[in-house]
Amino acid sequence: MVAALLAALLLSMTGCVRRRLTVRTTPPGAQVFIDDQEIGTTPCSASYVYYGTRKITLMKDGYRTETVFQKIPPPWYEISPLDFLAENVYPLEVRDERIVDVQLVPEELVPQQKLIDRAALLRDSARAGTVTPLTALSTSAPVVQPEPTGFPGQGLPGGQPLPYEPLPAPGRPFPPQRP
Repeated sequence: MVAALLAALLLSMTGCVRRRLTVRTTPPGAQVFIDDQEIGTTPCSASYVYYGTRKITLMKDGYRTETVFQKIPPPWYEISPLDFLAENVYPLEVRDERIVDVQLVPEELVPQQKLIDRAALLRDSARAGTVTPLTALSTSAPVVQPEPTGFPGQGLPGGQPLPYEPLPAPGRPFPPQRP
């Protein structure tokens, strides 16, 4: 009788593991999404059930949107078969607190003239049927257009000239449009 009462008492006093992930940013006030679910604004916390890699997305006006893939490995007491003891037999609550700190980077302000130049470049390359990398104006390297056949300097099959003119280096004016 005493053993049964003691067993019932021990079973009623089982503990649990509380898992909590806290996200902090410098500066605070960023909107937080964990695994594409909105959590709140930093600093904020959310509970979780499973360990593994979490996708954390942070957005704040005036700062670059940051996406962090944070690995959350299980602690030693959550590895099988110890996890059974930690979650069902140990009589006290166990807290597993994880903190992710992210330094937000200010968003680069692009001058209006650079945006206009980029728009003209994209429009002209779209008319010519060519593809221009998105970072062409953000680097000092000249824009290199791929050859249609994949062989440098050969132009089109049959010796025909290329249907477009090579793009000028960044900061140089475009040649006049042909009718």
